[in-house]
Amino acid sequence: MNIVVCVKYVPDATADRKFEDDNTVDRVGVDGLLSELDEYAVEQALQFREKREGEDITVTALTVGPEKAVDAVRKSLQMGADSGVHVLDDAIAGSDYLATSLVLAKAIEKIKAESGADLVVCGMASTDASGSVVPAMVAERLGLPQVTLASVVESQGDQVRIKRDNEGSTEVIGATLPIVLSVTDQSGEARYPSFKGIMAAKKKPLETWSLSDLGVDAGEVGLSVAFSQVEDTTARPPRTAGEIVTDEDGSGAGALVEFLASKKFI
Repeated sequence: MNIVVCVKYVPDATADRKFEDDNTVDRVGVDGLLSELDEYAVEQALQFREKREGEDITVTALTVGPEKAVDAVRKSLQMGADSGVHVLDDAIAGSDYLATSLVLAKAIEKIKAESGADLVVCGMASTDASGSVVPAMVAERLGLPQVTLASVVESQGDQVRIKRDNEGSTEVIGATLPIVLSVTDQSGEARYPSFKGIMAAKKKPLETWSLSDLGVDAGEVGLSVAFSQVEDTTARPPRTAGEIVTDEDGSGAGALVEFLASKKFI
């Protein structure tokens, strides 16, 4: 059995993020990392393998993005994934959800043809776009059932059962492999790469594929054919100095209350 985990390289939320001249997110000139929400997907894939001790199960990390995006795959390999695939092609830049799901689906089909793909695992969303729609789109393109937003994942044989938490209720959903599964940040704490895992990751196979390797026409992806685009952006205004309330004559409390009331905090 082979499990494919879709992971994304996103700008570091603590870094100075910015947009390119065409209003797409700058993914080259800023620090990035594996999307935190995708770490939970990697964790669930690894747990799925560990709970089936004795079975031949491999985990493949798949990402789509610029050269630096390979770091997302490397982090997955350090966590315990067995192999990685990086789809790298300049034509992909600026792709929307539809084009991204197309590239992912074609890559998964190629992986399936080479080594199988019985389970596809995704995070609930990416931390840069938060769309939460790509797992469903990938499932549709692959013709597979989708079991999404799982907070608990259980499996036995080829059966998978999840719990999905809604406002005021919990759904229990079952499905038979192969499926596309997405998990939330409540599904289990993601592990930290160990020193042994970091060293072992350097020897694990990591392939780089282009659009031509997947049989995808460059005209089907990219900003020029995107159904959604950012029309304009405004830089974040510089942080202003805060207001200091002094209390030399005992009036500080009243001044503080007055300030909070003016801001409608109280």
